[in-house]
This record gives sequence, structure tokens and C-alpha cells, in this order.
Amino acid sequence: MTRIVGRTPFPTALNAARRSAELTRLGDAPDVDVLVIGGGITGAGLALDAASRGLRTVLVERHDLASGTSRWSSKLVHGGLRYLASGQLGIAHESAAERHLLMTRLAPHLTRPLAQVLPLFAPGHMTQGALLGAGYGMGDVLRRFVGTPDAVLRSPGPIGVAETLRLAPAVRTDALRGALRGWDGQLIDDARLVVAVARTAAGYGASIFTRVEAVAATGDGALLRDTLTGEVLDVRARAVVNATGVWAGSLDPSVRLRPSRGTHLVVETERLGGSDVSLTVLVPGSRSRFVFTLPAQHGRTYIGLTDVPADGPIPDVPEATEDEIGMLLAVVGTALDVPLTRSDVVGTYAGLRPLLTSAHDDDETSDLSRRHAILESADGVLSVVGGKLTTYRRMAEDGIDDAVRRRILATARPSVTRGIPLVGAWPRARLGEIAAAPRLVRRFGAEAPYAAGLPDGLAAARGVTAQELEWGVSVEGALTIDDLLDRRTRLGLVEADRRESMDAAADAFARAGVDAL
Repeated sequence: MTRIVGRTPFPTALNAARRSAELTRLGDAPDVDVLVIGGGITGAGLALDAASRGLRTVLVERHDLASGTSRWSSKLVHGGLRYLASGQLGIAHESAAERHLLMTRLAPHLTRPLAQVLPLFAPGHMTQGALLGAGYGMGDVLRRFVGTPDAVLRSPGPIGVAETLRLAPAVRTDALRGALRGWDGQLIDDARLVVAVARTAAGYGASIFTRVEAVAATGDGALLRDTLTGEVLDVRARAVVNATGVWAGSLDPSVRLRPSRGTHLVVETERLGGSDVSLTVLVPGSRSRFVFTLPAQHGRTYIGLTDVPADGPIPDVPEATEDEIGMLLAVVGTALDVPLTRSDVVGTYAGLRPLLTSAHDDDETSDLSRRHAILESADGVLSVVGGKLTTYRRMAEDGIDDAVRRRILATARPSVTRGIPLVGAWPRARLGEIAAAPRLVRRFGAEAPYAAGLPDGLAAARGVTAQELEWGVSVEGALTIDDLLDRRTRLGLVEADRRESMDAAADAFARAGVDAL
């Protein structure tokens, strides 16, 4: 089933049985080409790039796939507009090029064009519209330069008051003079992208192990421990790649990162008039920072985001502060007819960006570059650090290129990931041909009919079906109820949804014949 749909040489399903069998195989044959430590988007991308070159690849993650920063993003695939504004032309071009690949070839089913509506109020609307319109225009030139067609992302332009209110009904009408409408890419969910990349890597022969931690690592191997059984494995590798994001310094203390916390709020979409666009609001006093609303799954909308230094110990799950919540509500409230209040916030989430810095960087975190780098520790571990979700594929290509060069992996082929669709990928213009409910097609693409065909059982909150939950266990590697609710469905973002869905999640494990851990 998953071999055919995934277009990979081997089956792509991740589950407890495969994990156990491959751990046994690794114990019997502990020599590998590439060991990747970290199961976020960077680690998953590295595993796919390495495995698709014909290298024996192992990925280990001490928690679950997308358990760190990769699940706390704005769920956007950016075209680099912000980087253009700050003069980072190389990063802007890279962002636009990788967005193009994701939306047209790699994951059309997990992405969609998202309209960004920036309302203009008098006085000052003419000047603001001209300045911001010029920025949107530069982004559109870049979009055309990398080849993204109008059918995928349209050109930006001004819209009138009536169209503004049709798209964003909650916008205040006093002094409203229209809006600018731009376009960018949106993911159905960032954690789903990570799982899709990891499964595609598994389809090329990579072993993907969650709940396995690297106790110690050097450039030629690592001591691994299965946190479920306590079993210890001594793995030898020709290249060890650290992809642990903001935790990279735990494996290589010489890595200098300056984490930045990005906080988002979760509100009911109805509270914003049911809008399906991104309402974009300029932060007062800034010319390039915005707060925006992001229509999401389950009838919810996210509002983000902050960009503040995150000093001190790095938590597994960062938390939003009341000051950040208040700031986001205040800024977005300037554009609303009825401003949101604290009681409208049904959930929050915060993530730490792994911004690369040096001893001489004293800038605000919002000014630090989103560039990525490959660094080698004194004992030979390669760390892929910095970067951002949109450019994960390029980061991975550069990382494995570097591993090949430094570790003389002469058998490795050049990277081929530009041409590898992720599991479930289907041409955007033909997604309507897939015989399944549209919401399932958006989540599973060409695999939607297989997921929908599983036996019925208990449904979860917000219309999440029993079949979706069982698919998470049988195919997407969920080992715990938290895996299902927090990362495969995102129901865990709202505590009421979590409570309502616990029995359904337990039932999914039972129907799959697996004990939840």
C-alpha cells in the first residue's frame, strides 16, 4: 500500500513493529554510513537526502518526530519577503526556490496558497500602501524568477473596502481605505511535513527510531539507548550529524546559538468572522514586523508571532508569557472591529528558533540571519544549525554534501531530493480526483483513500475520525497517546480537545493491535 503511493523503493509505513525489527537489525550490524541525531525537520531532511543517495542511514530522536521547534512554527512556507526587506538576498532567493519546490513538486497536498490581507487605514494609507506594495512587488519578482506559476501563487495588488471585508469580515471599518493582498504558501501542519519527510526517508531505506537517545557521540559513532527498554547500542558511523536544533550545544559545546522565542495564540476562527485568509497587521513603530492570523485545522486560527530572546536553560516545551500574549492581542486588535480579549484565547504555543550567532553578535534576535551552517566539532561531529523550516531540503543537501566531502563517503551519489515527491504527493490541479473527503485529502494526499478505508471506531474532538487516529499508529509512527494528539492531529493544542479525545486515541491503539506506551 504505502510503497505504491509513496513512490519509494521500500514501504514507508512507520510503526512499533518496524521499529523493533530495525533496532534488532542495527544491533546485529551496527556499522552505518550516516547517523543523524534529531528528528525534527532538519534531521528528517538529512535522513532522506542521505538514504536517497544510497547510504545506510539511521536517524535517532529521543522523543517523537517533530517534538521540538519543528511543530511550533507558523505553518508557512515563506517566499523570503522579509529577507528581501533586510537585504538578505541570498536567503530570500533560497526561500522562494524551496517554497516553489514544496508547492509544485514535493508536497502539493500539504501546502496551499494563502492570501495575506493587510488593511490600510487613514491617515497614512497612501504612503504605507506604496511602501509595502513595493515590498510585495519585489517578492513577486522573486516568485516569478524561481518559476512559481500564477496558478500556484498569484501576483499581489490593492483591493477595495468591500473585498477587504469579504475576505476579512472582522476588520474595523472606520477609516478603512482598502488593503493590500499578497500571497504566500501555507502548510496544513508543520508536524505533518516532518512525518512525511521521515516516512519518505524510510521508503529509501533509512531506519527512523523515536525514543532512542544519543548518550554520547563522536565523529565516528555514538552510544545509543532505547528509552523504552533501556537497551544500549554502540553504533559505528562514517559520519555523525547533529540535527538537534536549539539543543545542538549539548552535543557540541562550541556551537553558538541565540534562541528566539516565537509565540502564537489559538482562537476560534468564528471569532474572526470565519476568515480563511491571513490578516496581516504591521507592528506599531516597525516597517517590517507584522502580527498575522493564520487559519488552521479544526476551526481554529493561530495568531503570531513574537520574536524575543530566550535566555537560560532550554525547555523541551517552551511556554508563552502573559506579556507576549498581551502584545499579540494588542497589535492584532488595532485592525479589528471588536478586539480580541484574553478570554478568546483557547490555547497558546511557543517555539525556539535556533538562530546562528557569534561572540560579536549583539543584534536583536529579529535582526539575526536565518542562514544555516555546517560546523565540525573537535571530535568530528558535524552540526547542521540555523536555517528555517522552508529551506530544510537545501539545508539537508548541504549537510550531506559536507559529510561526503569530510568523511570521504565515495559511494554516495549526488543529492536527488529536488525530484523526490514526499509520501502522498499528488499534482495540485488533480487533488480533486482523489476519492476521499477534502479534509482527508489535505492531510494525506494520495493516501487519503487508504486512511479512510480503515475500520470505524471512536471519533475524536473536532471531527477527527477514528481512521485518522489509527493511521497515525499504523503508518505514521505514533507510539503514545501524546504522539497522536500533540503531533499527528494537533488536538492537544487545546486542553478541552485533548480531554475529549483521550478515549478515541486509546481506541486507535487497540484497533491497531498495539499497546500505547
